[in-house]
Amino acid sequence: MNARSALFDLYGDHLRQRGGRAPVAALVRLLAALGIAAPAVRTAVSRMVRQDWLEPVRLPRGAGTVPGYALTPRAVRRLDEAAHRIYRDLEPWDGHWHLLVVERVRERSRRERLATGLAYLGYARLDETTWIGPRANPELDPLLTAESVRVERFRSRHEGDAHGLVARAWDLEGLARAYERWVADAKELLEGHPVDTDERAFAVRSRLVHEWRKFLFHDPGLPQELLPQGWPGALAARYFDDASARLLPAAGRFVEGCLDG
Repeated sequence: MNARSALFDLYGDHLRQRGGRAPVAALVRLLAALGIAAPAVRTAVSRMVRQDWLEPVRLPRGAGTVPGYALTPRAVRRLDEAAHRIYRDLEPWDGHWHLLVVERVRERSRRERLATGLAYLGYARLDETTWIGPRANPELDPLLTAESVRVERFRSRHEGDAHGLVARAWDLEGLARAYERWVADAKELLEGHPVDTDERAFAVRSRLVHEWRKFLFHDPGLPQELLPQGWPGALAARYFDDASARLLPAAGRFVEGCLDG
């Protein structure tokens, strides 16, 4: 886990619901529990400020103030959308697909950034310029604006084998194997690290959430009716929900303690 990813996890998992801001000293202390050194934390914070994910603020402490960092509106949108997908708080599927026809992008770096961004938002490529997703993503417009790309959008139904469409667009077999590996790794993490302190609970839960968040890049949140029977993602989701909820009270106490100094 690198410092930048750990900061995204920390703000999304704990700080977003606590005002979305924290003193620098608290960020350093919290990430130290994950084995991340203070210089790496400060470097990552500076990078996230340049990328408009964080902004410097002064926070009250005692009779004065201390330096800290708060989420930008862009970061709030990203983390809120990610939370909906992580905890599967999504609108029921109405049978329509969100179809994008993207203008051709000749510059390789822009083309790769666009492809990575669309995949993160839950879209899959049907051909060189056509992408499909189970629902429109509110972060689509900021991505298109950042890359200066024009897109035609359609809300459409598929006339044919919907399961075949899904199998062509997404690597369901690979995704199923990834969920099975995640469950095995999560069980090993929880069984191999006794959670005997609040700090340990925070560290274990952070690693659990960090690995689970990676599915945002691969799983678009397909509706259950389009997934194979016995879908491993459902079992993994139940395991994640149970384990993360069990660790949350102790992890939250550790976060509060660090924020209080």
